Amino acid sequence: MVDTTKYTALIIPDDDAEAVRVERLEYNPEVLEGLVCGVLEDVIRGDWCVYLNAEGHYANHPVNARAARLMQECGVDDVVVPRGTAVFLGRGRNWGSAADVPEHLIRRAEQLFGGSGMAA
Repeated sequence: MVDTTKYTALIIPDDDAEAVRVERLEYNPEVLEGLVCGVLEDVIRGDWCVYLNAEGHYANHPVNARAARLMQECGVDDVVVPRGTAVFLGRGRNWGSAADVPEHLIRRAEQLFGGSGMAA
């Protein structure tokens, strides 16, 4: 059964001209694939995960330098190079479930990229 509850997500577009934003979204593959513009790949760390386009490298999507920086600041190896829009969510209690993006990620994104008041 797919969890279709709405959660607060941190969305970091690959285009630096687009604002980093926090918004409520429905947690289902179609919504996430629409945001990352393709097949999903996830990177899981501690209390959060980030959804990326699994084919971003092969499709020649632009490198998402802001998402890469946030991921590195939060302990992800720099061998993971996010391409395209990145969607950060929290991890739920059960395997494969989601939760609101942790506040510490929102605060860190605000510190790194500006945009205080990103809250949804």
